[in-house]
Amino acid sequence: MKVTIFGAGAIGGLIGARLAERTAAEVGLVARGPHLKAMQENGLTVRSAEGETTVSVRATDDAAALGPQDYVIIALKAHSVPGILPALKPLLGPDTAVVTAQNGLPWWYFYKSGGEHEGRRIEAVDPGGAIWDTIGPERAIGCVVHPAADIEAPGIVRHTEGERLPLGEPSGEKSERALALSKLLVEAGFRAPVRPQIRSEIWVKLWGNVSFNPISALTGATLAAICGNADARGVARAMMLEAEAIASALGIKFPIDVDKRIAGAAEVGEHKTSMLQDLELGRPMEVDALVTSVQEMGRLTGVATPTIDTVLGLIRLRAATPLGS
Repeated sequence: MKVTIFGAGAIGGLIGARLAERTAAEVGLVARGPHLKAMQENGLTVRSAEGETTVSVRATDDAAALGPQDYVIIALKAHSVPGILPALKPLLGPDTAVVTAQNGLPWWYFYKSGGEHEGRRIEAVDPGGAIWDTIGPERAIGCVVHPAADIEAPGIVRHTEGERLPLGEPSGEKSERALALSKLLVEAGFRAPVRPQIRSEIWVKLWGNVSFNPISALTGATLAAICGNADARGVARAMMLEAEAIASALGIKFPIDVDKRIAGAAEVGEHKTSMLQDLELGRPMEVDALVTSVQEMGRLTGVATPTIDTVLGLIRLRAATPLGS
């Protein structure tokens, strides 16, 4: 089985290293910069509470050199995907599955969703439908990323917590390709069940991301600080209720209520969200995938999003304003 990780950063590197070390899959990693150079020269090291392992990996910045794959796991942030489409195409054979291991609403969301929105493109994550048209939604397998990891140094990934990588076909079926990928990821040490309702899993994670991420980037506050401040918590709660109403209009039911979800975020403690980390490091923030996409769904379903609209306007200005200016 041939598997390529496109975007072998922290999460992609963790998945790729585990697959290379623990399974018989032929694994390729597509990366760039000092991280790529370090992997090519010294292998890929994963550090965790359990110890440290270094794996020899096939890493490249030329995806075409890897040839057609059985699976391509895209572990880039959603806003980076349109830019890599030309490089991605040589990896796609007739039966290649493309796994979207990303945050936010996926570009294929309305493929085989049924109902009045069947086949609709989401402009916030797929401007002009370029991803849909290039990859093809029939290739897509959804994946919700729960592990937390970061690049400690070039060629070194720190895995801090989490093993869950639930998978799901847009149609909800337990296909052979989804089950085979699940088996492979389980061999690699992950928990990767095939879910019949992967969109529900996506929304549950997005529920926190749409609120806590932009609030943290606007305030510099950790999850514990946001949840411990009545005003900030109130804004997050209002955003989450708006998102829940949108999801409900799309047929999604959340397994817990909003206050339990906020309590769970508080228990995470002094954690900086990915959006705050990106802001501090001068990297583009996932505003469109995590917030604009939800606003777009609000417009589509006729659900009012006054709090999301306000916070989105502010985080867009924050993204456009250099720190310290």
